[in-house]
Amino acid sequence: MYTIGQVSEMFGLPVSTLRYYDKQGLFPGMERISGIRKFGERELEALRLIECLKKSGLEIKDIKQFMDWCVQGPSTYAQRRALFAKQKETVEAEIARMNKVLDMLRFKCWFYEQAILDGSDVRVRKLLPDHLPEDIQKAYDNAHSD
Repeated sequence: MYTIGQVSEMFGLPVSTLRYYDKQGLFPGMERISGIRKFGERELEALRLIECLKKSGLEIKDIKQFMDWCVQGPSTYAQRRALFAKQKETVEAEIARMNKVLDMLRFKCWFYEQAILDGSDVRVRKLLPDHLPEDIQKAYDNAHSD
């Protein structure tokens, strides 16, 4: 069992955030000893999941709905799976978007490295749009795709 301060340190979260999560009902069945919250393995796993779902873009009210489904038992497995499938799609779309951004940055770093070596961008510009080195071509193509 861990205190709220220990969990705060473990997860790098303010104590106030942990108290807020508790008040929102995100730790159903949390044990209290003399009114002091005690975090067990179940609460730590719930917190890992809460942080994952938050990072995936889910709002606290929707995370609360998920926790409510967990308390309701196996009859809510389909709803829980649907929630995770939707968030997985959301994260995959964000990763694809960020990969395009990363590929543009890769291309531009390469472009300017070459321009610096040459003292101008004339030679490099002549390679555009489809005569670039293979790895740079892939980055360029992804960055410029619709």
